[in-house]
Amino acid sequence: MFVHFGIKDAIDILLVALLLYNVYKMMKDSGTINVFGGVMAFLAVWIVVTQILDMRLIGAIMDKLVSVGVLILVILFQDEIRRFLVELGSHKRWRFFFRFFFPDKKTSKKQDYILPLVYACKNMSKTRTGALIVIQKDMSLSQYVQTGDVIDANVNALLIENIFFKNSPLHDGAMIIADNRIVAAACILPVSHNSDIPKSLGLRHRSGLGISQESDATAIIVSEETGNISVARNGKFYLKLSEKDLENLLSDTSL
Repeated sequence: MFVHFGIKDAIDILLVALLLYNVYKMMKDSGTINVFGGVMAFLAVWIVVTQILDMRLIGAIMDKLVSVGVLILVILFQDEIRRFLVELGSHKRWRFFFRFFFPDKKTSKKQDYILPLVYACKNMSKTRTGALIVIQKDMSLSQYVQTGDVIDANVNALLIENIFFKNSPLHDGAMIIADNRIVAAACILPVSHNSDIPKSLGLRHRSGLGISQESDATAIIVSEETGNISVARNGKFYLKLSEKDLENLLSDTSL
């Protein structure tokens, strides 16, 4: 029997492919790619059992599992789903649309923190002072701010260096920068359990990668052992950065 295949069907297939690709990418970045493989295998068996073999009893059981499984997946991956929706809404094309109709008067001041931050990281790299600095973007980090000590100060290189000085009571944990201000220090971040992280990278790097997987924030890590500067963004590492590399990464709003 001839089956008509039109433009609407092609668009339908394309949208499903894009959705699956984004789910795959989201789970790969969060280190749960094995879960994605298991879900896809279960769906394949479900389709074979219910649509091809037409097994009613086991099909009914699997239908119930699918309906409950969707709810379980939403609960387990609520942070990843929230991040996906934030990234979708904050896509540069959407941001251009909203800024066209609702111009942001603060846009010119958003990058003022970069130079003092880069200068502080350069000095801490020379003295091998460990540091973990998180820069908030569109997704709020208030839940992590609450785990630390509120500072609410302008971004200043000397202040950053003093906070991460080894004898400072605030040097453990992460500093969070939001709206061009240092909002808190000694904050606790989620730790990434990604098995692809090199064993030479410690807890600061895992925490930096973790917050970049849980949100759209950018994390800067200064290694206490080597003095190397790294950046975690969108679930990816940028390792052994120079002062200029760090400045370029922070200035690039398209990433």
